[in-house]
Amino acid sequence: MTVPDRAIVPSADGPPEGGGQGGAKELVAARARLLDRAAGPHGLDPAALRGALADLAEVWLTTRGTAAGIGPDSGLALVAVGGLGRRELLPHSDFDLLLVHDDGLDPAHVTEVAESIWYPLWDAHIKLDHSVRTVPEAVRVAQSDLTAALGLLDARHIVGDAEITNLLISGVRKQWRTDIRTRVDDLVGQARERWRRSGEIAHRAEPDLKNGRGGMRDVQLLQALSLAQLTDGIPTPSGSPGGPNGNDLATAYGRLLDVRTELHRISGRARDQVRAQEADEIGAALRLGDRFDLARTISDSGRTVAYAVDVGIRTAQNALPRRGLSRLRRAPVRRPLAEGVVEHAGEVTLARDARPDRDLGLTVRVAAAAAASGLPMSASTLNRLAEVAPAPRSPWPAETVADFLALLGAGRSAVPVIEALDRTGLWGRLLPEWGAVRDLPPRDAVHTWTVDRHLVETAAHAASRATDVARPDLLALGALLHDLGKGRGGDHSVIGAELAEAIATRLGLDERDTGLLAAMVRHHLLLPAVATRRDLDDPATIEAVADKIDRDPVLLELLYALAEADSLATGPGVWGDWKSRLIGELVRRTGRVLAGEPAPHPEPVPDEVVALAAAGGTHVRITPAPALGPHTFTVVVVGPDRRGVLARMAAVLALAGLRVHSATVAGVEDSAVNTFVVVPTFGDPPDPAVVRQRLLAALDGADVLAELRERERAAAAPVDRSAAAPPLRVPAPPRLRWFDGAPGTVVLEVRAGDTPGLLARIAGALDDAGLDVRWARVATLGATVVDAFCLTVPADEPSLRARAEGAVIAVLPEAAPPAPPEGGQTQGFR
Repeated sequence: MTVPDRAIVPSADGPPEGGGQGGAKELVAARARLLDRAAGPHGLDPAALRGALADLAEVWLTTRGTAAGIGPDSGLALVAVGGLGRRELLPHSDFDLLLVHDDGLDPAHVTEVAESIWYPLWDAHIKLDHSVRTVPEAVRVAQSDLTAALGLLDARHIVGDAEITNLLISGVRKQWRTDIRTRVDDLVGQARERWRRSGEIAHRAEPDLKNGRGGMRDVQLLQALSLAQLTDGIPTPSGSPGGPNGNDLATAYGRLLDVRTELHRISGRARDQVRAQEADEIGAALRLGDRFDLARTISDSGRTVAYAVDVGIRTAQNALPRRGLSRLRRAPVRRPLAEGVVEHAGEVTLARDARPDRDLGLTVRVAAAAAASGLPMSASTLNRLAEVAPAPRSPWPAETVADFLALLGAGRSAVPVIEALDRTGLWGRLLPEWGAVRDLPPRDAVHTWTVDRHLVETAAHAASRATDVARPDLLALGALLHDLGKGRGGDHSVIGAELAEAIATRLGLDERDTGLLAAMVRHHLLLPAVATRRDLDDPATIEAVADKIDRDPVLLELLYALAEADSLATGPGVWGDWKSRLIGELVRRTGRVLAGEPAPHPEPVPDEVVALAAAGGTHVRITPAPALGPHTFTVVVVGPDRRGVLARMAAVLALAGLRVHSATVAGVEDSAVNTFVVVPTFGDPPDPAVVRQRLLAALDGADVLAELRERERAAAAPVDRSAAAPPLRVPAPPRLRWFDGAPGTVVLEVRAGDTPGLLARIAGALDDAGLDVRWARVATLGATVVDAFCLTVPADEPSLRARAEGAVIAVLPEAAPPAPPEGGQTQGFR
């Protein structure tokens, strides 16, 4: 015989006999005395207060239950779930209780015992979530109700027959492990819906510590996955720093729990959201400082939890056995992405022969591959890198700088990559200056993000303007560093410019680029300030701006793109039509008084290459370029100068697994002399003799361009679609610009997102259009290429430009569609 699951409510006639009123009121009085002791500088700390409240509740429940006949052989057990089950009882938490009974007990007796516990709590106005069930009933409820199952996973014995409690706990957990394969999707879906409603606690005006993304429920979600044996166990809050950032998951959870404890105590009610009027007092009670210090603690802890839950969900989903037809598929293969980096089972991980303790650029290479592929970095890879990978030596190798710029130029796909690096201590290893802005709350309510996240968001927005500027690499760096001087006292623009110079030196930038980067940071507020506060019709205003930027047109366009990206990353409505129109007009008027941008020009051909060309024939030389990095090589290709030779040369290199970072294309007498700076996708470069044979075959008519297109189609549509991502599409649209060249020539500049084989496709398109390339300069600047092609103009060819544009645009990669930014709203209490 069982007692139906029903809500037991007080009757109109009052509590049943034996319900008692004094006992629970004494509990309330004792709780009030504890809260009084917790107040003040010498009171109980939050952890001690929670422990004392839990002890107080358990003593009362044990005494009351024993008096009601809930004994060791009674067939009854009083079980705590929820916060009381976890011994995380806050000052105004509910009591979550379950009375479990044998099936053979008299229902009237069970009801009488239950009411003798519930009524005193109701009378004392203690919030109560309660139920009465047998063990089989409880297990069935857990099987059908996901929320109930999560609560029962925290079940803990209070008083009565311990064997019944053990049967309950073992039954619920066994059923949880058995059914987890069919429940993970619902569990994750429930979490995502909760995040949608409550937002990210790191970036909310009034963060929901319990339900927000990165909040306490996320840690309980991880614990549930751990109990299902899909992830590692979750440690209990230790209150002591740990992990690479001094803030591991247990410590982060403990800090959130402490903040929520003080929120209950100070507000006098059960609250989950930190409001502005309580923030300063909470910060003082926890000895953190003011509301800004509290916001920084919440942000750091919330982001640590959010990263952990991302990894936990991914780990759990990968650990599940495959179902249906997927069981018949072969095990995921390891697909090379870069030197020492592979994709495996939908994650970016280290190759088996990678040496993270010796390969100084591996961390950046892993991050760039993750951003380019859109795949997450595996937790084991990040942990391994955090343990042994050193920071690149100063100055960084050019190939490591190129990977870093490719990461920044990836747009929105770079945001989770940088967040993962930061949560595991790797980002600070690359940029030690980052610590001052990490989780730093903004002082202005218009800002949505913490300062560090604002910098990353600015870089993501700047990526969509990469093809608008001649130096997309400097735009990406300037966007990332423009507010790095905040949190140090003084003018953040001046301090940031000094930091930018130091970082540029560490990256190995030359004097000219270092000066440009520092000027971007120093003057990043110049255009918005002048455009919105000064008279643009006054010539003195325009001259003042021109003088401020040393009359440099490249710096002007960089500041223009940065102003837009900075505004878009600040918050909704900051970049509008009015501001855009004013800044655009200021830039146009200033640009008219500056010297025009010089046209691209060919690079001189080294004497030894001229001598090689003079000998005639076809030659391929591949030599290491240690000054640029351990995985960078220079390829010199000499062959007969005929139309289409550049496309064939570039296609042969692409088919050999060589990514072109830069190139110079020239002619010496009857020979085409092309010099490429390349990085193998993985491993060593091919034998020059093999490349020469492929090139000779291509010159004799082998369609290497068609072979390259077929390989690209196969890479974009892998057999196992669930384990691979399409190639990176940068957010900036491709742009073409024309310059007048020497007599009889014009120069076409192509700006577009970099993809494998792009140079071969562009050169092939120009060849198919019947256009002769006299010389070319190719540069990959981060995730963007800036390629210049000098074209011969026949005297009777007025439509050459239109024909060239049509041919080139057809082979350029499309821009990635804009993705909505993640997260939050203005952090009002900051």
